[in-house]
Amino acid sequence: RRAVGDRGGEAATLNNIGVVYDSLGEKKEALKYYNQALPLFRAVGDRGGEATTLNNIGLVYGDLGEKQEALKYYNQALPLLRAVGDRGMEATALNNIGLVYGDLGEKQEALKYYNQALPLRRAVEDRGGEATTLFNLAYLERERGNLEQARTHIQAAIDIIEDLRSKIIDQKLRTSYFASVQDYYKFYTDLLMQLHKKDPSQGYDALALHISERSRTRGLVELLTQANVDIRKNVDPKVIAEERRLNWLLDAREKQLSQLVSQKQPPTQLVTATKQQIAALLKQQENLKNKIRTTNPEYAALKYPEPLTLPQIQQQLDKDTVLLQYSLDKDRSYLWLVTSNSLNTYELPGNEQIEKAARNLHQQLTRPLVAGATPEEQAQSLADTTKAAKELSQIILAPVAGKLGRKRLVVVADGVLHKIPFAVLADLTPQPPSLHSRSVSKTGKGEQEREKEQGQGQEQAQEQGEENNKLPSPLRGGVGGGVKYQPLLVNHEIITLPSVTSLATHRQQLKGRKPAPKTLAVMADPVFSGNDERVTGKAPQTSASLDLELERSALKRSLNNLNRSGLDRLPGTRQEADAVLKMVSPQESLQAFDFDANYNFVTSQQLSQYRLLLFATHGIFDDTNPELSGIVTSLVDKDGKAQKGFLRLNDIFNLDLPAELIVLSACESGLGKEVQGEGLIGLTRGLMYAGSARIVVSLWKVNDQATSLLMQELYTQILREGKTPAVALREAQLKLWQQKQWQNPRFWSAFTIQGTWD
Repeated sequence: RRAVGDRGGEAATLNNIGVVYDSLGEKKEALKYYNQALPLFRAVGDRGGEATTLNNIGLVYGDLGEKQEALKYYNQALPLLRAVGDRGMEATALNNIGLVYGDLGEKQEALKYYNQALPLRRAVEDRGGEATTLFNLAYLERERGNLEQARTHIQAAIDIIEDLRSKIIDQKLRTSYFASVQDYYKFYTDLLMQLHKKDPSQGYDALALHISERSRTRGLVELLTQANVDIRKNVDPKVIAEERRLNWLLDAREKQLSQLVSQKQPPTQLVTATKQQIAALLKQQENLKNKIRTTNPEYAALKYPEPLTLPQIQQQLDKDTVLLQYSLDKDRSYLWLVTSNSLNTYELPGNEQIEKAARNLHQQLTRPLVAGATPEEQAQSLADTTKAAKELSQIILAPVAGKLGRKRLVVVADGVLHKIPFAVLADLTPQPPSLHSRSVSKTGKGEQEREKEQGQGQEQAQEQGEENNKLPSPLRGGVGGGVKYQPLLVNHEIITLPSVTSLATHRQQLKGRKPAPKTLAVMADPVFSGNDERVTGKAPQTSASLDLELERSALKRSLNNLNRSGLDRLPGTRQEADAVLKMVSPQESLQAFDFDANYNFVTSQQLSQYRLLLFATHGIFDDTNPELSGIVTSLVDKDGKAQKGFLRLNDIFNLDLPAELIVLSACESGLGKEVQGEGLIGLTRGLMYAGSARIVVSLWKVNDQATSLLMQELYTQILREGKTPAVALREAQLKLWQQKQWQNPRFWSAFTIQGTWD
């Protein structure tokens, strides 16, 4: 720009550099570039550019807390914008001035500017800007004590958001947009709860629950609704060919990037260029998917369900089930306790306090124990963990401790609570353990007999069970000690849900489906390396095809991201699989071990014939690129020849697995990328989309031996005792807790169950 003497272009570029630094949080650097742009815009007489830069400088000063300085620049920008007739930017400046006056406590002055901005937003049809100004008006009216007026404004803003969201075809962009407006839903929820505090008779708490439900997993609900639609049906073969071509190009660029970053001194420019090419290919892929969707008549005809209201939520609950739904926010958080015929609401502390306690517990649960730890060190680890569990329980469970009885708990978490297994929380009102009639096994054991068994189990736990203190074996992540505490799972089976609306949608998807004809399919103990003792041959290094090299390089990158150098064999997976298979006749089961435990097995159509699926192997979780998360099958054949072996999330979405239960006996299989408004995006939703009614997954790196024992007991309870999966998981976890070696919650609480419980 400078070389060709384009001063206007130079000013625009300087302004844009400032915008980038501003968005990176480098405010001082942003100011430096804005202040270079400003005199250039003035010199060339570009009043619009000058006004934009003045507004941008005002934004920076506002972020830096220098409100009067911000006001000075906004007030310089405003007449310029009016002079050039830029009504959209004029509305933005008016809105920004209103924000400053609001922060300064001059509420009447703020209201004056918002009321000038709003008709301009509408006149230029800036729907997003209109929603922003309505939100600001709502916030201001709440501060002034006008709660009903605030409600009118925020409802109008939410209506706009819902309309804008529905018009975004690209699913990732829709999710991203929804994440960006979660503050609106949090504000509305809090406002309704403040109205409820003033007048508890008007049902504002039920409306707040509905708004909380509106803010959750809308993408997942839409995904489940689409599950039975073949979006590629009747699509032009040329489009499908283009999809394959893009996949191949993306894999090639991923391989190139993997090779570049593995060098001691990677060429920075080439790495950057390759990343840009990958981003462009991903965008082309998404555009192509959108094209396929929009040309599919079945997809166009889909009607997505509305988020549930209180009566509809209660219809999803039976008399033995309690819903605990959380909403975490900066100043105040909320908990709704819902039964089939009641609603109670509770105000909790702000998110910072809850997050601190939850992260402390999560750190205790996931902190690795050093091999050879002394009994004292093991006991201290257990004491630290149970103390952390009690601290979090006091914050998020104490208000409802007397209302839970021994009922099934359905938990809809929020924020950091997605990563906490509620089974590990302390039962703040311990009672003699028992089960409701809903939990009686199909073999006909009565309530009194079940209570007797559970009472005996508690006594065993108090006696600290077995005295074996040997350190357990390698990770799939562990050691016990002795501190008296009663976890929540003693009196409750616990189900985790992304939202109640997703449960209702999932149930509708499963409605009328006939159970698969056969019982059990198992995949365990794959071969991950050519150095494995099971490899009998020596394949040449050039034997792997390009596709396999690409896959293995992508897997390597995922491992590098997780600071893991390789994949150890998991002998415990074979023990658990052998034990489980003994419970089922050969005619009713299917098994794959060693080299047979491969990609072809887990993607084969024959798995759709089985009600129960067990995949016991390594899990790879990538929160940067959740589509690279997956489970690992055999990576080599018996000769050591590389074979496709990484089942990614995208692969799972293409499977047909109408199982009653899928268990991923693997590390971190229940984690995902945390996205506001969607929760954790990972393998679980892929398996739900593939058709599974229930999924058991883990929240951290699990211990191989402990997991083997847990899974054996889980399937014993299902196959021999006739228990439902939720009850079976509880029984299995209780059994480990009752043994001193496995008493530490890190060994038994990682696995959670998601899906329908009936």
